[in-house]
Amino acid sequence: MYTTTTDILVPFHDVDSMHVAWHGHYVKYLEVARCEFLESFDYGYQAMKESGYSWPIIDMRIKYIKPLHFGQRVRVQCTLREWEYRLKIDYVISDLATGERLTKGYTIQVAIDMDKNEMCFESPAILLQQLTQKCGPLPG
Repeated sequence: MYTTTTDILVPFHDVDSMHVAWHGHYVKYLEVARCEFLESFDYGYQAMKESGYSWPIIDMRIKYIKPLHFGQRVRVQCTLREWEYRLKIDYVISDLATGERLTKGYTIQVAIDMDKNEMCFESPAILLQQLTQKCGPLPG
């Protein structure tokens, strides 16, 4: 499986009076990591648009194990789980210093043909091409 990591510092403006990150900001941390993940194989959101596809998130799940705190350095690991019919990315957020797992989740995206405004029932060839260039032959 293809995996990338992104390090994030939890900023003051993301926390409450107890210095705990508000649960909604976790979505932002996943998005930051997902953007770096997609860019790592040259198929970020601008490249998606230029190839004629949008990739909206249609499902997301987050399991909060332990809270994130102001000033904490965390690592978001993204792992590609599915790519043939949809893009499923698993996430693990862990403490950078200790490696302790703090949060896990996933997102699912589907390709939308922007000319037809229709959902694709399999991933476009451009995604597979970009992944193969970066990762080599894909399993399955």
